[in-house]
Amino acid sequence: MRGSEEVKNWMNMFRWIVKLIRDEYGIPEEQLTRHAAIDKDLGLDAEQIEQVMEIVAEAFEIHFPDDSLDELVKLEEFCLLASWLAGFYKQPPFLADDFAGRAMAMNPRAAQG
Repeated sequence: MRGSEEVKNWMNMFRWIVKLIRDEYGIPEEQLTRHAAIDKDLGLDAEQIEQVMEIVAEAFEIHFPDDSLDELVKLEEFCLLASWLAGFYKQPPFLADDFAGRAMAMNPRAAQG
């Protein structure tokens, strides 16, 4: 498993996730921008995106609700969500209230953000 102990904020999380996707899927870093659409710009299929989410969940001991991909469009949004669930960031404003409530119930550290 990749070391995640140095991640302390959402920007560190973003960089960690960029390195993960670059290393696991060979996507050039210049494509891995904050505004990159997860499904279109990165060229990852649903299974690969789920694998990335599983790795992030394991590394940071967080839990993504089953419908997380319905809430996310950009790579930055994924990073902000993961950061919030890990307690490194405030609740992202783009999340639907129902989703945010379920996510917070699954991740006590999210309530600290």
